[in-house]
Amino acid sequence: MKFIIPEEVKQILSSFEDKGYEIYIVGGAVRDLIMGRVITDWDFTTNTTPEQILKVIPDGYYNNQFGTVGLASKSFPKPFEITTYRTERGYSDFRRPDTISWGKTLEEDLLRRDFTINAIALSSPKGHGSNLEIFDPYNGQKDIDSKTIRAVGEPTERFSEDALRMMRAVRIASELGFTIEEKTFEAIKANSTLINKIARERVKDELIKIFSSPNPYEGMVMFRNSGLLAEILPEMEKAFGIDQKSPQRHHIYDVGTHSLMALKHCKSQDWVTRFATFIHDIGKPTTYKKLGTGVITFYNHEMVGTTIAKSIAERLRFSKKDTDKLLILVRWHQFTVDERQTDSAIRRFITHVGKENIEEMLALRTGDRLGGGATETSWRLEEFKKRLVEVQKEPFSIKDLKIDGNDVMRELNIKPGPEVGEILEKLFKEVVEKKLENEKDILLRRLDLLHRQ
Repeated sequence: MKFIIPEEVKQILSSFEDKGYEIYIVGGAVRDLIMGRVITDWDFTTNTTPEQILKVIPDGYYNNQFGTVGLASKSFPKPFEITTYRTERGYSDFRRPDTISWGKTLEEDLLRRDFTINAIALSSPKGHGSNLEIFDPYNGQKDIDSKTIRAVGEPTERFSEDALRMMRAVRIASELGFTIEEKTFEAIKANSTLINKIARERVKDELIKIFSSPNPYEGMVMFRNSGLLAEILPEMEKAFGIDQKSPQRHHIYDVGTHSLMALKHCKSQDWVTRFATFIHDIGKPTTYKKLGTGVITFYNHEMVGTTIAKSIAERLRFSKKDTDKLLILVRWHQFTVDERQTDSAIRRFITHVGKENIEEMLALRTGDRLGGGATETSWRLEEFKKRLVEVQKEPFSIKDLKIDGNDVMRELNIKPGPEVGEILEKLFKEVVEKKLENEKDILLRRLDLLHRQ
């Protein structure tokens, strides 16, 4: 089969082949070549030891126990990784092998891999070029054609070797739009508790990739049905079955299902916004009350939800930047849309949310509306969006004024001190109250009068 192979990759293949060594392209790169996807990560396997690999590629580096030599790439963001054939035994931590032995055959090496679609190898035994020979002992091409994630060999063995593979199955299915084969999926359900053996940082990375994928909704459905949601985000699992249907409420789903549907309709491409959309009502199970009239309430669920979201972010080791954004979106998602709102009220909303998060908050609101059975927008929401644009043209702090402290001191011939700040505060207040335009000439003319007051 003919593939378009980058020159750097060809050079690696030829360097080993010229010395009579076996070398194959393996893993996700092969899968993506077959699918015609963009490749940024190239992995190889060979019958040479790490010491022999370094003789073939002297610029490589080797500082691990897994037989992997890295080589910096000029064309790709990730380094090339060239690994000796190996077999593995014992996985006491459910993540890494206790014992690694160098293997003798490609078949041995492919047997230890996670899924059939990642257990395909390519080589060019008849000379260098783009005509590569496919080695596919576990019918990975067939599973690519049927869009199926299937474990290599016995699924329970694969997941016992590395419990993170369970999340990888869901993540890869989300990225590719695949489904997980029944036996493999049942093994995930049976072994879902093993995910707690994995470092939270590794779990977080896979979770981010699911929410960054083209199919986060489908990914979260698989995530929940597999039992992994209950292990990683037990607070969200509790949301399923919490009823919202009642008089005076528009909701048609329980809290958990609504959260999934909100995620499905969230139009943001940002993973934090998608995650916030999924957990925005996570405070509702705790605040649920059913009144004697049959009305269901969730008073202050957004504040309770913010506390829970913070706990999740800490547990999964989110960065401070991502955590701050997540908490803002969860805390303020209940913002009011009312044509009677004053500019001051809208300014407060913008201040709480931050100008940089307004579009993301609106994306969450759209998902929230559609996920609750409402229309995508309303005339009130559209008017609110227009007001947001207009109000943002106004200054939000003293630093937004068209003059600064230097202008004040120069114009009034005064020295630095509290008076400068007091004058600027007065100017800012008059601009906010629309008694004064935020124009430099107008502000300068106003200075003298303020100074004498």
